[in-house]
Order: sequence, then C-alpha cells, then structure tokens
Amino acid sequence: MVWEMCSFRDMGPLIRLKTALTGDKYLSILSDHLHSFMSIVHSDGLGQFQHDNATPHASRVAAKWLQKQPSDFRHFQWPPKSPETNIIENIRDALLHAVENRSPPPRTPMDLWTVLKDEWCELPPKYLQTLVESMPHRVAALLCVRGGPTRY
Repeated sequence: MVWEMCSFRDMGPLIRLKTALTGDKYLSILSDHLHSFMSIVHSDGLGQFQHDNATPHASRVAAKWLQKQPSDFRHFQWPPKSPETNIIENIRDALLHAVENRSPPPRTPMDLWTVLKDEWCELPPKYLQTLVESMPHRVAALLCVRGGPTRY
C-alpha cells in the first residue's frame, strides 16, 4: 500500500505503507511531509491541501492537527469518499497500467516498490495539469447527477 501527494506543478513523495493506514499513521505522514512539499510547490502560500476524507483522513487526530497548522496553505474541505472528483484515483490507475505493462513484471514486493517509484517519477507534469484543469468539469458533472456516479 502507498500514500502519495501531488500538485498542479509536481509530484510529491510516494510513501510506502507496511501496514494499513490509520489516523495516527496519516498524521505522522502529514507532519513529516506536508509542510515541506507545500512550501516547495506553493512558496507563495496560496496552496490548497485536499484529501478525500477517507476514514484515516477524517480522523480526529488528523482534523485537529490540520486546524492547528499555520496559514502557509489552506485545507480544502471535500465531500467524503468522492472518487469521481479525486484526481489521485486517475494517477493510481496510470501507475497500475504502467506496472501491468512492465516486462518483465515485478516479482517481489521490493520489485513492485521500485517500479512504482520509477513510474511515479515518470508521470509528466502536463498529465497532472490536465487532471487539475478537469476539476470544474468533474464538479459540474457531479452536480448534474446530484452526487451520483459520473463518467469520471
């Protein structure tokens, strides 16, 4: 299992999780990586941090930590568990296809981790920008179906 972060401008860290993601583990990842990434890609302080409100993301410890952070970025509230509007799902699909197309395929967990890191670094910035720019269309589609499934 992996945790990842990206922005319009760049890919963030790809973190290998050896156990299930819990609220405490998520808080540890945020405290270790979020400020440094946001300060690099949004040095103007105008960055927005978005997560999908999966159970660990919405944990009390994570929510409390995010509320106490300085204003060098904004925490963007997002509907719970809304895959149609979360670009990270598209990125995960791209990684999955890249892994599936590897020859020879990864045979061990360490091989898989190496391939994932390599493919993560190969995702072009234009791909990220296209996904971010698709957000108004994703939200409009979601509103049209009143929160139901969309083609995204």
